[in-house]
Amino acid sequence: MIIKTATFVCSNTQISALPVPTMPEYAFIGRSNVGKSSLINMLVNQHGLAKTSQRPGKTQLINHFLINEKWYIVDLPGYGYAKVSKTSREKWEKFIRAYITKRESLQCVFVLIDSRLEPQGIDIEFCYWLGEKQIPFSLIFTKADKQGMTTTQKNVAAFKKKLGEFFEEIPATFISSAEKGTGKEEVLNFIYEVNKDFVVPTDYKKF
Repeated sequence: MIIKTATFVCSNTQISALPVPTMPEYAFIGRSNVGKSSLINMLVNQHGLAKTSQRPGKTQLINHFLINEKWYIVDLPGYGYAKVSKTSREKWEKFIRAYITKRESLQCVFVLIDSRLEPQGIDIEFCYWLGEKQIPFSLIFTKADKQGMTTTQKNVAAFKKKLGEFFEEIPATFISSAEKGTGKEEVLNFIYEVNKDFVVPTDYKKF
């Protein structure tokens, strides 16, 4: 897939204010500082589309980006950042979970995992929750350029093993590097194939 256009559409904290769900959407989420904004920018060939920050937890809104005027990338707030108030964290979690479970046009949640780390409990728990809710998701292991491929593959294998304790089938997995462009073609091809089967919801409801 070739990305010709990528434009910011809106930011929201209210599910009811989201765009009409008539085009497929792909949500990107992960622990804070996992490299989500950099990955999105790499996928769409725009350095500053998704705002990057050295301060984890900056993204606090549901951000929609329209790609090729045909589908959306949705940038969701990161989870697991401790240096925010409990009230703020609970508010984020509430609307993130509402979006994920109720959005009719959501085709897949891309869960971003730091490839430098051994399996983290918070990532595993989030994947388990997606499984319980029967939400389609895939894994993108980020920052693969920060260590050797042997370490990356070891951590990816360990994560898959943990998921295997809960899932009969492991979801699609991608290894990426925003700096080197690794994984770009694979992720976009995956989205291209899923888009082929998208059917516009005819009974979508306002939240």
